[in-house]
Amino acid sequence: MSVIRQPGVLGQTTQRRVVGVSAALTAALVETVAVGLWFVLVSETRSASTALAGLGILFCGALLRAGVFGVTIRNLDDLLHPRRLGAPLLLCAGWIVWLLVAETVGGHAGIFVATILLVGILVSQFAFERRAFRLRRAADGSSTPFVPSLLLAIGAASLLVSAWLVEWTVATPPLSLEITTVVFRVEAVQLGLLCFGVFAFLAHQRRFVHLLES
Repeated sequence: MSVIRQPGVLGQTTQRRVVGVSAALTAALVETVAVGLWFVLVSETRSASTALAGLGILFCGALLRAGVFGVTIRNLDDLLHPRRLGAPLLLCAGWIVWLLVAETVGGHAGIFVATILLVGILVSQFAFERRAFRLRRAADGSSTPFVPSLLLAIGAASLLVSAWLVEWTVATPPLSLEITTVVFRVEAVQLGLLCFGVFAFLAHQRRFVHLLES
């Protein structure tokens, strides 16, 4: 009854949720494209040029994600301030450490250890990002970023599983066009990227909604 008597409250809540979902979708898309391109580049070819290109893509994606966070939660203000540049730099370092640990340990154990490590890195990165944009911590601790970090790390683990442990490809019969023949192929790593994107959306959606309502 209290909500019905105060339609403005309902409107503000709905608006916050719409903003949170839209921001989460944007952040998840940016992160999926950046991490996916970086992962494919460094996985297929290891050279100085691909490493630099992948690092550039990863940093640009992290910077854009920080921009989405700033616009949604507070304001973009000065994103290039050294304090706020630390958030995307920490995120880039986290992804690199994640992949290095997974490759060093190897196999199922490497994926497990890297996933646990990534959860801790993301918790720290999310918390640092809050402080960088000068957001207050909720008194009840409801904004603790453990669950979003866990969701995003699970998505990252699915990406590793699809690339390393699953050998699966589905291809359509050749389709003859007027001047060429086309074959559509779906590989396991593509489904892994899709799974990563879904978990990234769930992670950012939970995070943005909690921050906007706190």
